Amino acid sequence: MNGSAELHTLTGAYALHALDADERTAFERHLRHCAPCAAEVAEFAATAARLGLAVADAPRPELREQVLRRVSEVRQDPPRVAGPVVGARLSRALRGAGRWALAACVAAAAGLGGVAAWQHERADSAREQARRAEQRVDDLAAVLAAPDARTVTARLDGGATGTVVVSRNRDRAVFVASGMRPPPEGRVYQLWYDDHGSMRSAGLMNPTRTTQAVLLRGGLDGASGVGVTVEPAGGSAEPTSAPVALLALP
Repeated sequence: MNGSAELHTLTGAYALHALDADERTAFERHLRHCAPCAAEVAEFAATAARLGLAVADAPRPELREQVLRRVSEVRQDPPRVAGPVVGARLSRALRGAGRWALAACVAAAAGLGGVAAWQHERADSAREQARRAEQRVDDLAAVLAAPDARTVTARLDGGATGTVVVSRNRDRAVFVASGMRPPPEGRVYQLWYDDHGSMRSAGLMNPTRTTQAVLLRGGLDGASGVGVTVEPAGGSAEPTSAPVALLALP
């Protein structure tokens, strides 16, 4: 790399985790002081997430019915016996074994039906989660790409930066963090809308990522700023600590 000019070209590779360790360290150092690069990384990350969702292959809705129908149609093979069966006692034993085998087959068929139903429910749940994730990514990308998008950036503790991107036409905001230290064990960063002194929860950040873009939950509703606090895992109904960042909306 030949200086900061070339660092500006690494936003896409960084978003796709395609940099080596030295390049990543240098770029993250640059990212702490470059709001345009932070916003561009967020856009690339959102696009990559949308592409991943586009190729997801969910099970067909009719798969459960097909499995259950085949269970009732497939004939079970009789026990294979080597040589002639001699003696009434052995014959009775085999008949008893046949009854047990039949019971086992019925139980297995019932179990397979249960597994199919469970898998069907899981597929429905996965599809719903994918739909919600795709909607969040679409909403985030729409704010970042909005013609009226405005940004404000502030320096946070430890050399990190926080950028708020606002689209008043869409009534939404995105918080882009770069180089944030992980929160203490069992804690999480929580975002808030500052309603002129009254704080309204706007969602949680991923505690394992130092650089991320988060679509704030809910509309602006006349908020004057965005704050970040450190809260117990799962978040709080209201702030329990002093804000580590408080940015006025542009």
